[in-house]
Amino acid sequence: MGTMTNAEGKTPSESTVETRYLVMPTQANAQGTAFGGAIVGWIDMAAAMAAQRHCGREVVTAGIDSLVFRQPIRIGDHVILKAAVNYVSRSSMEVGVQVVREDPYTGQHVLATTAHLMFVALDENKRPTPAPPLLPQTPEEERRYENARLRVQARKERLRAIDRENQP
Repeated sequence: MGTMTNAEGKTPSESTVETRYLVMPTQANAQGTAFGGAIVGWIDMAAAMAAQRHCGREVVTAGIDSLVFRQPIRIGDHVILKAAVNYVSRSSMEVGVQVVREDPYTGQHVLATTAHLMFVALDENKRPTPAPPLLPQTPEEERRYENARLRVQARKERLRAIDRENQP
């Protein structure tokens, strides 16, 4: 698999990142559950790596569109993060991340957290630059692409409304 040019595009599977962490006591509160901030840091890191792999460039986090803590993660749990590019516009990319809690003894998996983050591809001068198109291949990738397209559209409309509110 060689380096692709921006015109050729990439499939979501070409840039998917999967990584694991072990929750340690320093990453948890007095009740023994992982700090949200620790989980968010891991999410941002995994998502950034997927965005970098997609565009082959430096990226910057532009925002977190959604972040839902569904289930607690406790000290000693294994945490599996799966990050994949869902959608690409000109220079921005939406990356979806699933955080799965794994019991190290039984192997049981529980979806603990989901997130959608926006990244911007940067050129050598730290300016936004075009990212390769995304080429969804499977029905699941097509579904994620379409859902992300709708989220990106809604986010742009929210930002325009906020800008209007903040005008003097």
